[in-house]
Amino acid sequence: MDNKQKIDPELVTPLETFLNATGGGLNLHDIPGTRVMMEQSAAVIKATLPPIDGVKTEDRQTAGPEGADDVHFRVYQPEQRTEKLPALLWIHGGGYTLGNVEGDDLMASRWAKELSCVVVSVEYRLAPEHPFPAPLEDCYCALKWLADHCDELDVEKSRIVIGGVSAGGGLAAGLALLTRDRGEIEVAYQLLVYPMIDDTNLAQASEDLADTFVWTRESNLLGWRAYLGCEPGGDDISPYAAASRAKDLSNLPPAFISVGDLDLFLSENIKYAHGLLEAGVSTELHVYHGAYHGFNGLAPTADVARRFNTDRDNALKRALHG
Repeated sequence: MDNKQKIDPELVTPLETFLNATGGGLNLHDIPGTRVMMEQSAAVIKATLPPIDGVKTEDRQTAGPEGADDVHFRVYQPEQRTEKLPALLWIHGGGYTLGNVEGDDLMASRWAKELSCVVVSVEYRLAPEHPFPAPLEDCYCALKWLADHCDELDVEKSRIVIGGVSAGGGLAAGLALLTRDRGEIEVAYQLLVYPMIDDTNLAQASEDLADTFVWTRESNLLGWRAYLGCEPGGDDISPYAAASRAKDLSNLPPAFISVGDLDLFLSENIKYAHGLLEAGVSTELHVYHGAYHGFNGLAPTADVARRFNTDRDNALKRALHG
């Protein structure tokens, strides 16, 4: 049975719709064009959905890394609040080369309202124009701003969570390592949604090795090459860039990792979860049958996507509120 036959039946049509709309999938050979296509598609989808009431948003900025421009981010806060709130630093996905804050705008608003928290969503610089460590350092600057402005935001400083999806999950994992090692900021939890964390996962599709959907093996190679600014898979890759490279996973914040079993990142995510557990880090791992990369966004009404999103949100709620 090939991978396509293993797909959850409710996820087949959304995948076909995505492939038709993108001309066969994401094209990282034309990153500028793919960025425009994704932004246009996201705008069309957002226009069909009702806005989230009861949330105020504000675009803010802070000084960037030395020699770089300011880092921009969007802050979401529930309008009705009676006490200090926890906070989430959220990092969007896109293979380190695509995506923006706007794409996760409604989700961040919903989290702020339904989970009663402050959300800071980072507009980090993208590769290949800005390879590692630029995107990660942008995320660190935003996290530092959040920690330094807890009084202004009326945020409980001990309840700051970091999280991200796909490449954003990879950045969140790298940020957890970087924050631990710099020792300036306390992070309470890391939410890693099918994170992109292993630059050595480069085997290309063949007769003996099936390709994956949405995020293909070719896309993975091109994404890592753009982010690292060199060929991936070498001996000198920083664990802050590819968290699977980390030799020491001790003293990291508790983690939640979720991934579909048809996702290219399945094995690296399972391995990372095991490494965290072996290092004494409380870790929750969820694997979803018949699910490819990004399925919960492409088919949000499918049963498996509902379970995935509910598990993610429940983990986030526990992390934020204990």
